Amino acid sequence: MYELLDEWVSADVLVAEPGAAYEVDLAAYTPFTHRAIGCAMRVHSILGVGFPEVIYQRALEIELAREGMQARREVETPIYFRGQKIGSRRVDFMVEGPNPEKPILLELKATPDLTDSHFAQIINYLEAYRLHVGLLLNFGSTSLQYRRFVKSTFLASS
Repeated sequence: MYELLDEWVSADVLVAEPGAAYEVDLAAYTPFTHRAIGCAMRVHSILGVGFPEVIYQRALEIELAREGMQARREVETPIYFRGQKIGSRRVDFMVEGPNPEKPILLELKATPDLTDSHFAQIINYLEAYRLHVGLLLNFGSTSLQYRRFVKSTFLASS
């Protein structure tokens, strides 16, 4: 199940549906997502609106490094369907999270408005890469827009 969180939730743990094998500890992710959003806000305040996405991506890479956050840009990962590789996609960033095996996905946009297709893209990436937390960052409006997505369960791999 996906949960779009427009604001930070007060709960420390988001529990998957009853009987699920694990929980997503939001409190563990929060310091990392706050730092990443802070970096994005600084980039937006310096550059403003109007640049293509790649410019914000390059600037954010510099700002994340200045913050001391481990981040990999344009990470290419294979996509599988029923156990067979059908292609690959590049995500904008994988940023350190509370667990080395579970980084935080950052997806950047530079558009006036976020749409359902932007939400679907990050949801699909979280599912495909088996990641629990992703940030959608939009540099294309007068204020930085951000949304945090939490993935608590995954579809079967078969």
